[in-house]
Formats: sequence, C-alpha cells, structure tokens
Amino acid sequence: MLRSRRCVALCEISPSCAFTSRANILDFMSMTTPSDSSTPTSTPAYRYTPELANELEATWQKFWADNGTFYAPNPVGDLAPEDGEDLPEDKLFVQDMFPYPSGAGLHVGHPLGYIATDVYARFNRMLGKNVLHTLGYDAFGLPAEQYAIQTGTHPRTTTMANIENMQRQISRLGLGHDPRRSVMTTDPQYYRWTQWIFLQLYNAWFDQREQRARRIDELIPLLRSGEIPTPDGREYVSLTVDEQADVVDSFRLVYRSHSMVNWCPGLGTVLANEEVTADGRSDRGNFPVFRKNLSQWMMRITAYSDRLIDDLEELDWPDKVKAMQRNWIGRSRGAEVDFDCQGHALRVFTTRPDTLFGATYMVLAPEHELVDEFVAKGTGSYEGIDPRWTYDSATPAEAVANYRKSIAAKSDLERQENKEKTGVFLGAYATNPVNGQQIPVFIADYVLTGYGTGAIMAVPAHDTRDHEFATVFGLPIIEVLKGGNVAEEAFLGEGPHLNSANDRDLDLNGLGKQEAIEATITWLTEHNLGEEKIQYKLRDWLFARQRYWGEPFPIVYDKDGRAHDLPESMLPIELPEVEDYKPVSFDPDDADSEPQPPLAKAKDWVEVELDLGDGPQTYYRDTNVMPQWAGSSWYQLRYIDPTNDQAFCDLENERYWSGPRPDKHGPNDPGGVDLYVGGVEHAVLHLLYSRFWHKVLFDLGYVTSKEPYRRLYNQGYIQAYAFTDNRGVYVPAAEVEEKDGEFFYQGEKVHREYGKMGKSLKNAVAPDDICRDYGADTLRVYEMSMGPLDTSRPWATKDVVGAQRFLQRLWRLVVNENTGELRTDEDLQLSDEDSKQLHRTIAGVREDYQNLRINTVVAKLIEYVNYLTKTYGDTKALPTEAIAPLVTMVGPIAPHIAEELWHRLGHNRSVAYVHYPAYEEKWLHDDEIELPVQVNGKVRGRLSISTSATEEEVLAAATQDEKVAPYLEGKNLVKHILVPGRMLNLVVK
Repeated sequence: MLRSRRCVALCEISPSCAFTSRANILDFMSMTTPSDSSTPTSTPAYRYTPELANELEATWQKFWADNGTFYAPNPVGDLAPEDGEDLPEDKLFVQDMFPYPSGAGLHVGHPLGYIATDVYARFNRMLGKNVLHTLGYDAFGLPAEQYAIQTGTHPRTTTMANIENMQRQISRLGLGHDPRRSVMTTDPQYYRWTQWIFLQLYNAWFDQREQRARRIDELIPLLRSGEIPTPDGREYVSLTVDEQADVVDSFRLVYRSHSMVNWCPGLGTVLANEEVTADGRSDRGNFPVFRKNLSQWMMRITAYSDRLIDDLEELDWPDKVKAMQRNWIGRSRGAEVDFDCQGHALRVFTTRPDTLFGATYMVLAPEHELVDEFVAKGTGSYEGIDPRWTYDSATPAEAVANYRKSIAAKSDLERQENKEKTGVFLGAYATNPVNGQQIPVFIADYVLTGYGTGAIMAVPAHDTRDHEFATVFGLPIIEVLKGGNVAEEAFLGEGPHLNSANDRDLDLNGLGKQEAIEATITWLTEHNLGEEKIQYKLRDWLFARQRYWGEPFPIVYDKDGRAHDLPESMLPIELPEVEDYKPVSFDPDDADSEPQPPLAKAKDWVEVELDLGDGPQTYYRDTNVMPQWAGSSWYQLRYIDPTNDQAFCDLENERYWSGPRPDKHGPNDPGGVDLYVGGVEHAVLHLLYSRFWHKVLFDLGYVTSKEPYRRLYNQGYIQAYAFTDNRGVYVPAAEVEEKDGEFFYQGEKVHREYGKMGKSLKNAVAPDDICRDYGADTLRVYEMSMGPLDTSRPWATKDVVGAQRFLQRLWRLVVNENTGELRTDEDLQLSDEDSKQLHRTIAGVREDYQNLRINTVVAKLIEYVNYLTKTYGDTKALPTEAIAPLVTMVGPIAPHIAEELWHRLGHNRSVAYVHYPAYEEKWLHDDEIELPVQVNGKVRGRLSISTSATEEEVLAAATQDEKVAPYLEGKNLVKHILVPGRMLNLVVK
C-alpha cells in the first residue's frame, strides 16, 4: 500500500529525443479492430464496461484519499515531511485558475483545463518531482450574490451548496489534488489574510526614487526632514495633526478618492473599468453603467505601471496576453503643455508636441473639473455662434447639462469608437502657447478623464478623430506635416514640418519627427509652458463594492469621518449574519440613484466601541466590501501554506515552491507558479491585479518571487452546436436529429449555430452523465484527444465511444475478457519490431507530455495499442515488458484503469509514483528504410535499403531491382536525383 507521506527517490531518466508523429489525433472511429467490429451474442464476463469502469474508479479514488497519494510535503510547518523523510529538491507547482462555484454546476467544457493540469502533474510525479496541485473556490463576489438573490436564499447557503456540488463533480474525474491545500475565499480563516494584505497596502507607499513600496512609518521621517515634499509644497512640520494625516493618506497605496466611477444601478454597486463592456454595460448581468462622482477606496496600481510592463519580458506567457497588458497599461512618452484659459493653465498631454502649430481648438472631457468654471466665466451666451456648436441649446450652461445627461450611460470604450462626433462649445477660448492664437474650447465624449489630463489640443490635419470633429463643427484645419490632402482626410505620415515657426526662437520647419519633438519640448520647458512626460492609460483600481457578499474592510471611521486601520489582532473582521442581504433596488436606468450598501442596515455591527490607543471610543465600520478580485489576487500563496495561522505564507515554504530558480530558468527568473492554466479572458483583470499585489508583497519582503505566475498557458474551449426553432427559441440539442444534412426537433426543422456550451443554449452536457455512461477515464481520454490544448474544439457525444474503445483494447491486452486471466508473460521476449514500437512510443509520449501536446500523446498510445492488438490478437500471450511501460504511460491520462492494470500485473505501489519508463536510443532510428524509386517521375518500385548506404549503392540497387529494371531496358540513364531518405528519381531516354 502507498505510504501516507510521499518519499520517492529521484531516478536517472534518459534524455528526451525528437520523435515525430502525426500532429493530429487519429480518428477513433477508424481505429477499430476485428474484435471491435464483431457483434457478440453476450457481453464477455470480464469486459471493460462502463459499469466496471465506474466500480474501478470509485475504488481507486477511495484508495488515493485513504492513502494521501497526492499529498505534497512542505519544507516547514504542518505539511512538512515526517521524521526521516527527505524533501525532493525538484518540485512542480501547477495551478488552475480559481473557479467560481456556479449554481448551474459543471458542463463538460469546464474540466478541460483541470484534466490537462492533472495529466501534466501526474507525468511530473513520475519524473520524481514533488508536485503541488490543488483546487480552491473563488466564492465571494457578484456572481454568487446575484444567484442568491435570484433564488431567494442566503449567499452563504447557496455558495456552500454550489461548492459541495462542484467538489462532487470534480471528484468523479479522478483529479490528483492535495485536498489539504484547498481553500475558499469565503472562509474567515482565508479572508483574515486577505484583510491582512489590505492593511499592508494601506500602510505602504511607493517610493518613486527607488521604484518600490515601503512602509508608511518610513515615510514620516522623510516628510519631517523635507526630503520628501508635501503635495502642495508646505512644510510638513508646520501642518496641524489632521493636515499631516491628510498628507500621509495621500501617499498610501490604498486611499479614498472622490472621482468619476462606473455606477451600475441594476447591480447596486460601482464597477472597475475592466468590468464594463464596450457598449457601456456591466460584464455581470448586462445592466447599464453610468459615470458618477463618488468617494471610493482606490488602490494605487498606477505606481507600478513601469514594472508591470517591463517585467513582462521575464515571463513565459503567451504573446497575446503580454500585448493585452501592455496595451491596457498604455505607456507613452510625450509632453504636458499649458494653454492659458481664463487665467487657468489648462494642461494637456500629447505624444506629438511638435504639432502644436496645428492645434486649432481644444476639447475637454465632459467630466473635467474646470468645465463648469469655464462656462461660468465664458461668454454666457451663444449669440452669433455657429449653431453646430450649441447642441440645440440657448446657452453653454444648458448645452453642457444636456450633453452630460446624454452620454451618462456610455462606457469609456464606447465613447472612443469611431462614430459621428458630437460636442459642445463652452463659450471660452484658450491661447495656443506657441503662436498666441485664440482657439475655442469644447467638451466631447471622445475625450476621457481616465487618460492624460482629461483635455486635448486638437490637431485636425493630423489626427483622424480631430479631423472628423473639425469637419462636423466647421473648425480650421492647418497642415503642419507635409503630405496628403488634409482638406479631405488627416495625414498620419511623417513628412517634414511646415507652417511651424514663431518669432520666439522656435522654428520646426523642415525638421523630422523626433528632432522636432525634442526641440519643442526644450522650448516649452525653457518658457515654463510645459515639460516632458511619460503617460499611462492605466487607472487606479477601484476597490469597493456596495454589496453584502464580500470581505469586510479592516477599517473604521471616527466621529469626524477619518479612517483608522484596525490592528492585526482584531482580524478577521467577519461578515455579519443579516436577514436582508439584498442591495437596495434601483431602476437599472436610474442614473441619479445613489449607492446604499446592504451592510449599512446592520446597525449593531456598524457601530462599535474600540480602544485603538486613545481610550475607548465609538467608531463606525466601512459598509462597503472588497471586490471579488481581492481573494483571487493572492490565492496561490495560500495554496502553499493553507494551515498556517501565524502568517499568510511562511517565507521558507514560498521560497521552495515559487522562489526564483536561476539555475533552472536563467538569471532573470522572477519565480512564481511553474504552470498556470486558464482562460485568456482574465488578462487585464485577475492577472494584472494579482501581479500588482504580489509585487507589493515582494517589495515589503513577504515573498521571494517577483511575479505570481512564471508560466501561463491559455487553454482553448470546448464548444458545441446549439439549435433554434423558427421563433429563435433554443431547443434541447440532445433531442435534435440530423437527416440528409438538415436538423429536426420533434419533426420540425431547426437552425444550427456553433459557439458556447451553456444551460441557456440547451446544449450543455454534464460530466456526471458521461462518467456514468462511459467512465471518467473515457471522458478524460476524449477531452485530451480532441485537439491541441490551446485551441477550441467542438463537443460530440457520439464520438466519446471512440475513447471507450481505445481503453477496451488496452484492457484486453492485459486481461482476457472471457476468463479474467492475465495475458502477460514475463518470460516472453520482445521482438525487434516490438522494441522499436515500444521505445519510440516511450520517447515520443514523454516529449509530448513535457510540451503539453496531450492530444498527440493519445495518438501515439493508440498507435502502440493497435500495433500490439494486431500483433498479438485478443488471446495470445504478450511479453510483460511490452505492457508494463504502456500502463505507466497511460497513467497520467487514464489513471483509474492504469492503477487497476498495474495492480493486476502484480504491483502494490500506486502507479502515480512509478518512474516514467526509459527508452534506448538505438531503437529510435531505423537501420533500413523504404525508398520509393521513380522512373521519369512515376513510382516503379520500392527499395528496402540500409540508412548508411552511399548514393552509388542506392543507384546500383535501384537499377537491379526486379520491378524497376524492366523500365530501364533499352534506354539510356540520363541522370538520377536522390533525395536522401525520401525518394530516388531516374531520368531515362
């Protein structure tokens, strides 16, 4: 029996070789053998049937659980090895993206990544590695709460029921998880540490000089000495106590801010930019989202913009995900320029300060803080103004109010789409700093507060959106870069400058782009009209929800409304039990509604008497909760040390599992999880947030790894056909019949579409059903064989039988299905052909496992099983030496049948820790090859010839071959063309 603690000595394994096999999985339905196609009158007593598969799977899953087969030991703590056991130096930390336990349960598309990581983890255990693989549950947040509200059940009740259901479904798949390490974000002993991490960020600041986070108590001496200036330039020591506290708060990585946020009345909460779709609706629930000015908790993720971009170079991630993060952060170099407008220095950011001479108007975001002041100080009237500038209003004030209302429901992405340009003239003018021209100031929705300064200088001759706006509003278009016809469209090329000189020593005419940019920035700086600036699109992370189901903040407020962080000894701040957890109901279209958090109703919980160092006082808890992304931003660290009640993760355990390994991964290895598998949809949500939190923890010395995830792999999706009737209503896909290329449901023709699998589309297939009808191993083999892991593929239940037949053929190679006796014989020797097929399979399968080409693993195993079936039939004895390595190779993909066959072969130890078989190099190369021989381009014969034969020997053998020689009689051999290993062509006349 397997020991409860794992202690496996490393073995020496031969290096991998390049063995080429077909890239695509063999068609299961074409792999039948005579015994497959026969129709027996009764099922043999010992056939591998779904019933037997289910029985074996339950037995072996119990064995794994009872014996702790997949326990992974830690260096220190509760999960450390028992006395006398060594901790393997070679380890693997493999992880799936945190699943949300849906009330709808799993369909067969969900386990694709889980099975793949399990296969990879099992293979690496066979290489002697200590493998950490587990699965937890991301159970807080809007999805769980929305489901609870829909069902009228408390979210804790529904969440726990969903987790139990998902655990039941997952357990049937035979995944090799360490159950001791599983976590759920709703467990107070988990979110205690989420709150603790929040406090670390709250009590930290970002030192721009050192480009790292430091503790707040290191900031105060620097403020006192004046080494770090206050934001407004006043001496810190001259400020009142409250003013000093305000200064410190302005440096924190977590801070409160009055700013424009995404308010979603339908969900009763604000949303981060990343949670709003391109059409201005919530990602969850598809409700309208409005821009609203509110006070909210923010996290200063923007301080890490450069590191978040630059450190991508050190990660083994898909290029697509890296590009998405770079684009989302949006780093660009340019200048900030001051335009004088009614006594204000109206600052804009531009990447092309060299085009200032072409700026003919300015545009502010409608939410810009100076809009109302410019309107109040402006003309106050639209008398004599071009009607196109007035938005059908009598005054600028009226126009601004109407315009703001019209765009309130638009998302940032929607506002930037190419469409008809709209805007409003503010009745104010600004002075262009390079030529003194007075230019009108507008607001327009294509300018955002979230990028730059919320104001732009518009150069319509050389910017497409500005050109469209200028055309609609009849504004001047001045060419400052030679090329194109700017009257018709913006010229976006890099021609020499023209019309770009003033009488104050700035002359850009004739200069190229970079030279002109440098000259302009220098001139602006010398005249105190601007400065060089690096700008980012990334905005700080909105970190609050006006909902019930989330982590409470470890913050209280005094009677003056000042925030105070709670001591670690008071953690966790547990979410109170409430009868009414529903958010205040709003009309989804009510943009004027205000957030009203459900926790505000829990009066006894909100008001609390505490002694925070100044004696007992009354404080008030924060009634917001953290967003769902909080718990998922650090869960890989809790997987490492899940039972530690003294720290979120012991540093020694973290160093072992995710610390940098320059000897293995190179000098710039950032550390992190060795393999992280999940969907690409989290590229700028979870992955960006998790990297930010991890970098702060690294700066503060809590982890040794600079990044959370060293290697990222995006799996594809299992998709399915769905069917709609003539009303457009979905019908059950399982009940649709195909006739002559058309599809019918209950006799009526229906329309087929291809895409997602889901309950609403009535095309979901439950893994429970497939496991029941075929067995979990069959499901695993089928999903892994469907195609490359990183591509999407269609589900077809009718094809699952092919995977079942493969396992039945494998079973018959070991077990006589009529008598139940073993067919293997240890005394039988492998033939040369047996050895060649076996060792090539071992080498090829090993290489494919290592590179996550699991579909071709299945293809190679099918090929080898078919070879043995063809060679030895269904009853003839086989050499044990041909079968034992096959069983171990099958183990990662179909672990239950592999365990059973391994046990029947006489082994007591779990196949999970049997070393992957070694191969012999000599069997990987043919001594002879078959070489086609063409005469004048047509194949006339085939030679079996030594791979070491010279060209002369090949030619001689070809001319003497009995099939080729007749085509040479009476003709002259003009020339020959030999493609080594491929073919020989003889040209005769």
